[in-house]
Amino acid sequence: MTVRINPSILSADFVNLERDLGHISNADFVHIDVMDNNFVPNLTFGPQTVSRIKSVSTVPLDVHLMIVDNDKWAPGYAELGAESVTFHVEATVDPVAVAQRIKQIGARAGLALKPGTEFDTVRDIAGSFDQILVMTVEPGFGGQQFMADQMEKIRQVAQFRKDTGTSFWIGVDGGVDENTISLAAEAGADTFVAGSAVYGRDNPSLAVENLRKLAQEHRHHEENHVEA
Repeated sequence: MTVRINPSILSADFVNLERDLGHISNADFVHIDVMDNNFVPNLTFGPQTVSRIKSVSTVPLDVHLMIVDNDKWAPGYAELGAESVTFHVEATVDPVAVAQRIKQIGARAGLALKPGTEFDTVRDIAGSFDQILVMTVEPGFGGQQFMADQMEKIRQVAQFRKDTGTSFWIGVDGGVDENTISLAAEAGADTFVAGSAVYGRDNPSLAVENLRKLAQEHRHHEENHVEA
């Protein structure tokens, strides 16, 4: 199973974003948290900033929408050129229809779950998405402590993927670092959003490689365990 490391620019230097994007050219995606100070108590980027990042980034864009009214706004980020658009089920009226529109535009469509949202509430629609993103912090701010109790949810998502033969990615976002990535990988995650664990290091590029290596090692162990 392929492992993906998606650094979050929420931990980058906003004044020097182009420079900091260059520091993660070996990443799989650059993770962009769009917050509206409504769905979450923080305000970050909007369409203009995402469009500008798209114009200078050599790495594909993974946009994570923490906003209200995704039915209206989410497809627009695919139109801006984001290769992946993930939105929260808690702020969407018709998640499947939104995903279909995003895919029609040409992007991957992901569904994000807050810590309090059980996987069972989206089990019937999970197969309509390219990614299920499990939040391991309450969305809104970077640098929060990893919620290990969310590993059971990741295991449920992984089991569903295995049982149904679907191929969506299983993402984890929040508190991912050198110590916690192994827990998420062993639970079944394959796509990891890391902020301060990349941009808080002296060499962000090396940090990406170290995280990827750790995830691959523990994903290998998890897969061997399942096969056994």
